[in-house]
Amino acid sequence: MGTGNVVGGAPEGVEVNAAVSAEAESILTPEALAFVAGLHRRFDPRRRELLRQRPERHRLLAAGQLDQVIAVPAAGEDADGDWRVAPAPPDLTDRRVEITGPAERKMMINALNCGANVFMCDLEDALSPTWQNVTGGQVNIRDAVRRTITFANPDGRQYTLNDTTATLVVRPRGWHLTERHVTVDGEPISASLFDAGLHLFHNGRELLDRGSGPYFYLPKLEGAEEARLWDDVFTEAQAQLGIPHGSVRATVLIETILGALDMDGILYALRDHASGLNAGRWDYIFSAIKVFRDDAAAVLPDRSAVTMTVPFMRAYSRLLVRTCHRRGAHAIGGMAAFIPTRHDAAANEIAFAKVREDKDREAGDGFDGTWVAHPGLVPVAVESFAAVLGDAPNQKDRPYDDIRVATRDLVDFQVPGGTVTDAGLRANVSVAIQYIDAWLQGTGAAAINNLMEDAATAEISRAQLWQWLRHGSTTDDGTPITPERYAATRADEMAKLTASGATSAKTGEAADILDALVLAEDFVPFLTLPAYERLG
Repeated sequence: MGTGNVVGGAPEGVEVNAAVSAEAESILTPEALAFVAGLHRRFDPRRRELLRQRPERHRLLAAGQLDQVIAVPAAGEDADGDWRVAPAPPDLTDRRVEITGPAERKMMINALNCGANVFMCDLEDALSPTWQNVTGGQVNIRDAVRRTITFANPDGRQYTLNDTTATLVVRPRGWHLTERHVTVDGEPISASLFDAGLHLFHNGRELLDRGSGPYFYLPKLEGAEEARLWDDVFTEAQAQLGIPHGSVRATVLIETILGALDMDGILYALRDHASGLNAGRWDYIFSAIKVFRDDAAAVLPDRSAVTMTVPFMRAYSRLLVRTCHRRGAHAIGGMAAFIPTRHDAAANEIAFAKVREDKDREAGDGFDGTWVAHPGLVPVAVESFAAVLGDAPNQKDRPYDDIRVATRDLVDFQVPGGTVTDAGLRANVSVAIQYIDAWLQGTGAAAINNLMEDAATAEISRAQLWQWLRHGSTTDDGTPITPERYAATRADEMAKLTASGATSAKTGEAADILDALVLAEDFVPFLTLPAYERLG
């Protein structure tokens, strides 16, 4: 049995197929492994069945058979009644600005100290899931919870926590992913249960004792049944750990088209543990492409043209606000990914103006908070929300009856004035290669063109390339996008990256992965699935 360095050995049926560092030994204890293995044995069959159902549900939705996609509440459940989610705990009542970032030590300290209300600590799209990153992230979260986290920079600077810090929320990996370095009864453990289970086991009681709680962001859910699975996991975990039911609070990222069509059902399934919904805009666009990939009427223009003000994105965000406020939940807006630069004040000012416009719109539309990717954007977002909220912690009591969104509004993908351009084609190729390159090197939050990009960026880029090739799209100059044009563009962009010194030993491998995704006859559901097989 491969048990790495697990002190005392792994529990029966559990194997750790990688070396365990000295610092991770205190995370991967036999007791902790037994806990997550127990969750896996109980809930993994349902996880697998729900994943098996996804392609057929996608097909039905693309065919317009919505009534066969959205689950009907179980007998005796009044999901349409006048119910509300559990009240928010004190440290999740004011969420006007949330900063996100990977579970990396220095970045976590900076994020917790930056003045944001909430820090979403990411074990998902912003963290490349190397074994070192996954286990090190759990160590960092444990130390942050206990306020012992420090970091010594090579230049001598010391990083420690301020007296007042952001509320910690952890995002585990999605239901579709596994953690291959740990097997249970011969099968890789669910990455979702591994990430969330370890956090709950080590930090659930500690957080409650410190006046907070184990809070989560749940990614890529495709409806109420997938949310119900999380709810059952939380109920079981709390019972096993002896912490009160409802201690866990979860905010769900609405970043799939199926999730958007079932927002009310998702909140109902999680109502004892729900704290809000978030407009995960980039993955949402990716999901729309994936589900409607064979529909020529659903081909999207350049990613830069698909803003939150285009009709289908505006409908999605407004429906999210209505759904949340009807049910007493927080509505959290989307990401501002800009990274301020020290070298171009004019570019910063232009970017800040765009961020301010975006956050003003969200606050004006009724959102209770928003996301930023860099501490430098916190003051901008604070100002936008303070102008609307004043001293109030949120605007959940704001009337929502004037918001009217029909299902057809969510699936009408027309983008007025949007076109496919050669610049957009090249940007998708270059950004995808650069991001996959960084991901293979172990960096999941990559600074590209003054934007903090995560896996969602590469997903949109490669999905658009596949979609444009699939439908024989042309750029605005009338030139068709063919496999040959893609290959020539890819060669040009690789040459530019080489000339600029922006390549690594993994760049060629990243380009090969992109080729396989873009030129595949069938659409690959997530690029992280084949890429994970190449990750060290």
